Amino acid sequence: MTQKVSAVIVTYNRLELLKEVIQSLQQQEFSVNHIIVVDNASDIDTKNYLLSLGNSINYVRLEENLGGAGGFNKGIRYFMENTDDDFVWVMDDDTVVHHDTLQNLLDFAKKEPNFGFLASDVRWIDGHRAKMNQPAPMNRLKVIPEDQVEPIQLQNATFVSLLVRRKVVAEIGLPITDFFIWGDDIEYTERAGRFAPGYFVPAAKVTHKMGANVGSSLLNDGPERTPRYFYSYRNKGYYIRKRDWYRRNRARVRTLAEYYQIKFSKTDRKQEKLAIMKKGMKAGKSFDPIIEFAGKK
Repeated sequence: MTQKVSAVIVTYNRLELLKEVIQSLQQQEFSVNHIIVVDNASDIDTKNYLLSLGNSINYVRLEENLGGAGGFNKGIRYFMENTDDDFVWVMDDDTVVHHDTLQNLLDFAKKEPNFGFLASDVRWIDGHRAKMNQPAPMNRLKVIPEDQVEPIQLQNATFVSLLVRRKVVAEIGLPITDFFIWGDDIEYTERAGRFAPGYFVPAAKVTHKMGANVGSSLLNDGPERTPRYFYSYRNKGYYIRKRDWYRRNRARVRTLAEYYQIKFSKTDRKQEKLAIMKKGMKAGKSFDPIIEFAGKK
């Protein structure tokens, strides 16, 4: 029986990259049944281009920017309520998939059908692992090497080429819109992983065309990005409460270590960074967002 797949892309004002992503999806060895593009209220040029594609995509235009979290919520909801496809394949608008990415994900799905999520091997444009998307094995003392061949179970993963079964979405619900940005994918894949194991599939490679191959860091990020870290620490306060005792307290220790690293560093705008971090950590203690569920097709 042929498996059917919906791809979900969330975009915001990155038209040239978006065009490349859509083209890469249209050139898959295993054809995608639906390409669902969620537009977070981008400028008119993005809107006009997506409208010009007609029925080759399913265009979901939002009237306001709900962030990546809200975009993926709307995209996966559309998959559940408007298609009967078996899997949803989610990605950012700078994720260029390789011609065999989906085929390799589905090949593993045939061997291991009981999975919560499948994550691709995400590379930067130079071919090295993307630092923003390092796979998180169950043993966090272990680093998955770049030449890894065999699939391995993960604790969580990012929304940069992630395959989820319809049954899992029906059971666990949708990504949390109120996260806005940061941590929505970590929370969602950990939620899925509590239903069934999640796996890293190294054969299923994609290219993440970020401007630079760097991880996120409040210590080193520029002033325009500093306010966003409120969401990072607030959201983390919520999802680590769902973890077991060891992983929950390990995460809290790491967060405190980040705080003191900034406090005793010579970083610019130190007080601003510490204030954002404290504000997020405080908000995270009482942050208790609603998990929504999609209706049926």
